[in-house]
Amino acid sequence: MSEVPDDRESKRQIARATGPISVFDLFTIGIGPSSSHTVGPMRAAFRFAETLGPNLPRCTRVVAEVYGSLALTGKGHCTDAAILLGLSGWLPESVDPDAVPVILALIRSNCELLLGGTTLVGFREATDLIFKMAEVLPRHANGMRFKAYAGDQPLLTEIYYSIGGGAIVLENGKLAKSFPAKNSDREPLPYASSKELLRLGQERELSIAEIVLANEQAWRDQRETETFLDHVHSAMMQSIERGCSNKGVLPGGLKVRRRAADLYEKLKHSVEPKEPLHVMEWVSLYALAVNEENAAGGRVVTAPTNGAAGIIPAVLKYHDTFFPNASRASAHIFLLTASAIGMLYKKNASISAAEMGCQGEVGVACSMAAAGLAAVLGGTNEQIENAAEIGMEHNLGLTCDPIGGLVQIPCIERNTMGAVKAINAAMLALRGDGLHHVSLDDVIETMRQTGEDMRSKYKETSLGGLAVNVVSC
Repeated sequence: MSEVPDDRESKRQIARATGPISVFDLFTIGIGPSSSHTVGPMRAAFRFAETLGPNLPRCTRVVAEVYGSLALTGKGHCTDAAILLGLSGWLPESVDPDAVPVILALIRSNCELLLGGTTLVGFREATDLIFKMAEVLPRHANGMRFKAYAGDQPLLTEIYYSIGGGAIVLENGKLAKSFPAKNSDREPLPYASSKELLRLGQERELSIAEIVLANEQAWRDQRETETFLDHVHSAMMQSIERGCSNKGVLPGGLKVRRRAADLYEKLKHSVEPKEPLHVMEWVSLYALAVNEENAAGGRVVTAPTNGAAGIIPAVLKYHDTFFPNASRASAHIFLLTASAIGMLYKKNASISAAEMGCQGEVGVACSMAAAGLAAVLGGTNEQIENAAEIGMEHNLGLTCDPIGGLVQIPCIERNTMGAVKAINAAMLALRGDGLHHVSLDDVIETMRQTGEDMRSKYKETSLGGLAVNVVSC
């Protein structure tokens, strides 16, 4: 595949078009294995069928074309399955993961699907779902084109880009859909950098979590935000629990054995979890459990992506388990603070591995988790910003090179490393006074530049790194 075109102005337009970012945009509940390659395409396909509107009953055929990174690693990331599900009227937050194999088997055996959940159309994957591996659409490495026909007559053609974390934008740069929609785009305490965020905190005497909550209150009732945070927290803990109980071999051909359940049994019957290294084993278990669930196509929280879905839950579970003052309120502070940091990465760089490499996924999640932990452990805004900076600084240059295009090796273990690193970053920052040489803004800009300089083969294409140096089957 050729290098992605250097269309920086188009990317800046996409970033501007998304407008103010909400905590609802940073954390979404869906299915694995990938936010950009599974969740995003499913939403795009759903949106396309929805956009047909009154033309939907006239449609006799639909064609989907995927480009660039989506095409190169689409099979391993279940992009094909996601598009079939989305065209059939399913969304990642509503589809039952256990029902997915049955739905897909019916579509493939009958060579037809219920477009939009209502209109039966023929669909043969060999001719109607096309992977254009050598082509890249101009705005982003994760491009899709959908076409609908009534006989030979074109009804609708639309292009979508999956820009990371499950978010999708149209060809004109407009955000395709917000989940859920905001009441307005008014943001009483806007900030576009960590410098502005810290200044707001000083001027208003507010914590970072309080700044985020104030903005959320402009869009929806505070109780709705708090209920959402409870739902996210619960879903994260449930994904850990499921990962600690499910056994077997992960799908996809690598024959990767799930380890979390066995590790859980060993840790549960070992010494009391007071010795520091033993605690770190529990943290690794939490991250391992979530990402094995993700790799199996199970229900996880996109936080802020699926490939890095285990880091924030693992660090939050660490605080819930090993700190006696953990509470519902502290979980809210953790998630609100983490989202503030994630918003900065989305505004000023990207959380898409197809653009940034894994520094944009595991690195960002590590940075967010470090900030959240520093906040609930009593850190000042300056210490929180320092924790976030440390979390990313030591993930700079991290490539995305999944073996076989599967979100398994090195992705699952990489989340355990990211979780432990986040805790270390928070502790280092809390031992300081918040003063440091490299700002979070500096490190985000460095990540962006590094991602742009990184060759495409190291950005979720499985054309370089471990993906070509290790036999995949």
